[in-house]
This record gives sequence, structure tokens and C-alpha cells, in this order.
Amino acid sequence: MADTAKLAVFHGTGKPFEIREYPVPEPEPGAILIKVTLANVCGSDLHYWRGEQDYAKLGRPLPLNTGHEHTGTVARLGPGVTTDSTGQPLAVGDRVVYRYFCPCGRCKACLRRQHKSCPVRQANWLVSCEVWPHFQGGFGQYFYLRPNHAVFKLPAQITDEMAAGINCAYTQVYAGLEIVPLRAGQTVVVQGAGGLGVYACAVAREMGASQVVVIDGIDERLALARDFGATDAVDLREHLTPESRVARVKQLTDGWGGDVVLELVGRPVVDHLRQPADPRPGPLRGRAPPGRPRPDAPHAREVSVGPRRVPQVPSGGDQRSLRRPGQGPRDPSRHRPELTGGQAQS
Repeated sequence: MADTAKLAVFHGTGKPFEIREYPVPEPEPGAILIKVTLANVCGSDLHYWRGEQDYAKLGRPLPLNTGHEHTGTVARLGPGVTTDSTGQPLAVGDRVVYRYFCPCGRCKACLRRQHKSCPVRQANWLVSCEVWPHFQGGFGQYFYLRPNHAVFKLPAQITDEMAAGINCAYTQVYAGLEIVPLRAGQTVVVQGAGGLGVYACAVAREMGASQVVVIDGIDERLALARDFGATDAVDLREHLTPESRVARVKQLTDGWGGDVVLELVGRPVVDHLRQPADPRPGPLRGRAPPGRPRPDAPHAREVSVGPRRVPQVPSGGDQRSLRRPGQGPRDPSRHRPELTGGQAQS
């Protein structure tokens, strides 16, 4: 192995990346040096480069080695590392996938298994790439996996292309649907058929969703979303206003809308299927999103997933899954008191 290796240096919003060489770090006890085989450009990487998010305002020192969706092989094992996180023997050359962040495992959040809330989980980006171990992100030839990491050996049937997005896009939507939680037989609406949206379609179906409605306006994305599990599509080019999109979603779901809605575009202009949380007690609860109520949208609830928010729309999916053959369309007013001005009908 060479004494030095290359990485891409991020200097700030709109500035060109610079390729620099740094000393290859020797892993400390409990750490692993990863040889990066594939790194994706995540949407958040673009947000930072365009200035829609700002590392400097977050107090991050520049320059940085960024990139967080990646996979690779074991280049060096630190003292004491003999297995992956499941107990499988680990050796140099093994293909692995891992968390790109490293929660401390000791704070109050970590002890509650809320690792995304650990205050030092992104310690690798709290120091400049000018500081050892230099290789803090995925945009480089190596990545330094700190002690107390989570790392998993990859089976041969999982390609690098499949694995690179697991630690970000895939886990974001999986965590959101788990936190909500999504129940078998419910209806999911996915706004945006980009990387996260496609993952969401697949994960929702695997978790038991009976219907997945995806909203987008690009043929290739809509087709891919269907390949990954979407049962219905709403084309933005055919439904030009928020009102017509809401109406189409309701039409596809017997007037109920989605039980769970995922906003995976990240732009307020498309955030039109949510409303503040229904204050009534029930099995599905979350934090009310900001903004004014819209009378033409379902009542939504949401939970936080890292920097993203996953809204939840309780609109009768459980009853949908329990209809008998030939029972006919549901009457939402039977289960939604706010539609009748009184109590839910039995």
C-alpha cells in the first residue's frame, strides 16, 4: 500500500473540488481502514455545494472531505478487530458496508437506541480533512472507519451498486416507515421518485403496504418506481396543481388518501399533502408539521428522521385491508368524525 492517497477536498459553496494527497492513516485499536470502491453523490451533497445548506453555518471547519453514500473493502484492520458487527470473521479484502456516521454509544440518546440524535455522531466532519485521519468522507480512495463502528460483510450477490446507498437513502426511508410505524395493509403515498422515492416504494411493499402511490413527472422515474413496487402513479404533467394531485390521490384510494405520506423531494413547493396533526388520541401519533391547514388535504402527522421529516396521514387504511369481497367502496364519514360533525358511526 502506498504511503499517500487521494481525496476530493470541499472548499465551500460553489467552489471546485480539489484533488489532494494525504498520508494513509494506520487504524487505531477498534478502527478499520476502508478502500472505497464506489461512492454515490447524494442529493444533500448537491445541497451543500449549491449553498442550500451551509457547512460553515453549521460550524464545520473547511476544507472537508465529504461524501457519505459509499462502500468498499477492508484495507487494514486495527488491533482487536476480528469480526464484523454480526460476528462473522473479517479479513483484509472483505467487501463491507457500514454506517458513515459513528455515534458514541454512551450518551443518553445512544442508550435509548436513538443513534441519529447522538451529538457527536458526525465527529468525522467536526474536523477538517487537514487533520488526521484525513479520509473522513467517501469522496476519496480510503475511508477511516472509527472505533465503535457498525460494519457488515457483504454477500457476493449484493453488488457495490446495490450497497453504496444502503447507509443513507435506504435507511432513511426504512427508519421513517419503522418509526411511523407502517402497518400491513396500509396505503403509502410517495412524493418524488428519485433515489429515496424508489427505495421507499420497495421498502413499503416489503413492509406490507397494500397500495403505494408515487408522484413524479419524469417517465423513467415513474417506470422505475413501478418496477420497485409502486402500484399507482400520479403524473405531475397531467395534474398541474396541488388540488388536482390531492384529488387524484383520493380517487386512487377510494376517497381516503394515504395512511402514510413520504415527502422525498425536499422542496416546499411540493409539500401540499400534509396538514397539522389530528389532535384526537389514536394509535398513530407524531409531531405536527408547521404551516397553515389546507381544507383540501388529508389530516397528516409526521415524525422526524434525522434532517428529514416523514409525514403520516391516518385515513383508514386498516379498514381498507379488512373489506370483504363485494363489500363496495368505503364511506369515510363512518370512521372520520370531522366529516360528519359528530361521533364516528358504528
